[in-house]
Amino acid sequence: MKKIIYSTLFLTLILSLNGCSGKVRNMNIAPKEKITMTPSKGKAKIIFIRPSSVAFSVQSSIFEIKNKEPVVVGIVPAKKRIVYEVDPGKHLFMVLGESADFMKAELLADKTYVAFITPRAGWIKARFSLEPIYKNTRRWVDVSYDIERYQLLETSPATLKWAEKNSRSIKGKYRGYYTKWLKKGNESQPFLTKLDFLSKTEEFL
Repeated sequence: MKKIIYSTLFLTLILSLNGCSGKVRNMNIAPKEKITMTPSKGKAKIIFIRPSSVAFSVQSSIFEIKNKEPVVVGIVPAKKRIVYEVDPGKHLFMVLGESADFMKAELLADKTYVAFITPRAGWIKARFSLEPIYKNTRRWVDVSYDIERYQLLETSPATLKWAEKNSRSIKGKYRGYYTKWLKKGNESQPFLTKLDFLSKTEEFL
């Protein structure tokens, strides 16, 4: 019952704050000429976008899990985006809010992919999930239409300092929630497939 009440209050707040953009903390605003959507030769890129203004006062942080350790990718407020370059192949990403959630990805070299950061109700503050954007879906159309609306951010020394300061909490959420996530089974685990790349990236610079 309490969960229903909290969820109702959360949704009411969503409607009243529609259109709000989150404050940039521990990240820098990226000059467009410095970061492009096209990966370096032999690399892959993921654009993480938080298109919703829901829970705009709560930061969502993205990590890649490497050798069972979270490595910070960036901190993404509402209505913002970041770009992350990686080696092609299989990857595991984590998003943090009140809890942790995960997304698997398999990426091709020289391709660019998109994932949304989507807020959902929590007990005290918002939780987040990672949503792969698949080809030939309504979400795909939305991405191609207005991706450039979302301000582009990049990591800074403050990002790494924040991650180090909060490493105990970050690792604790990873270990606690990853075990639960694995129990969902493959069908319920978000997976960004290698075929869901953008066919054209220069229009999104």
